[in-house]
This record gives sequence, structure tokens and C-alpha cells, in this order.
Amino acid sequence: MEYVDIYSVIRHNIKKYRQEKGLTQAKLAELTDLSHDYIRQIESEKVANTFSVQTVYDIAVALEIDVGLLFKTDSKELVKN
Repeated sequence: MEYVDIYSVIRHNIKKYRQEKGLTQAKLAELTDLSHDYIRQIESEKVANTFSVQTVYDIAVALEIDVGLLFKTDSKELVKN
């Protein structure tokens, strides 16, 4: 079975879709009523895995995407054997 670090997948996808929408971290923070620092932490690989399912959902709504897209692994480097 392949190991997937789901937090890394979500981080990667939040950043990807945010950038595709042309949003800054500050703008995404504003749209989600989260702090800019918290959005920065969520996207950072160096910070603990502390964001909730509600936060992921709120971000998906702000990005106007299906929440399932944030869980989709499309990069081989995010999947480990």
C-alpha cells in the first residue's frame, strides 16, 4: 500500500488552486475569515498538521472548487511507497 501524506496533498492543492485563481494568501485569508498567518502556515511544509476539516471545507468554498479536489493526489512526489 502506498503511503500518502494527506496534509502535504492538501497543502499542495490549496496553493495550486489559490494561485490558479490569482489570489494572494492575504486575499484567501480574507475570504475565509482566517488570519493571513494561518493561511501561510497551512501552505507551509514546515508547520505542524493542525488544520481542521472545517478549515479545508471553508478554503474550498472560498476557492469556488469542490472540496474533493483538495484531496486529489496528482503528483508522484506526494505519494510514498
